[in-house]
Amino acid sequence: MQIEDKKIATMNYTLTTDDGEVLDQSNDGSFAYLHGANNIIPGLENALTGKKAGDQLNVKVTPAEGYGERNDEMVQVVGREMFETEDGIEVGMQFHAEGPDGHPIMITIAAIDGDDITIDGNHPLAGVNLNFDVSIVDVRDASEEEMAHGHVHGPDGHHH
Repeated sequence: MQIEDKKIATMNYTLTTDDGEVLDQSNDGSFAYLHGANNIIPGLENALTGKKAGDQLNVKVTPAEGYGERNDEMVQVVGREMFETEDGIEVGMQFHAEGPDGHPIMITIAAIDGDDITIDGNHPLAGVNLNFDVSIVDVRDASEEEMAHGHVHGPDGHHH
């Protein structure tokens, strides 16, 4: 069976940067997704279309088909009072915020200078080439419930 829309693909993968830094991996055959439901980045999903169990491939995903290019307009300095937290604020911390279009985004604390906090709304992997080493473990039909919910469910179903 080939990977196509409405199929569940299970795979092992290793994700690295161009300099070989391992960013993520799943080598136990447990990563599964619903193809055609925007569950993974477009560049990887496009490369997996038509593949079948047992196939192995290396995929280079450019920022345009991954997490996008870095956008300097997504970086700004705000006052410390913008953070309603009793805990300390540290570089690297992430918070949910409302983006300019009203949709939720994740922001990262990029720098702290006294009461001036530099926040970055870019995805941490924006502007980065992503290199996937993939081995397809299984391909199966999605259940009606998985199709209705738009994601993979475990062997005993999924309870919302």
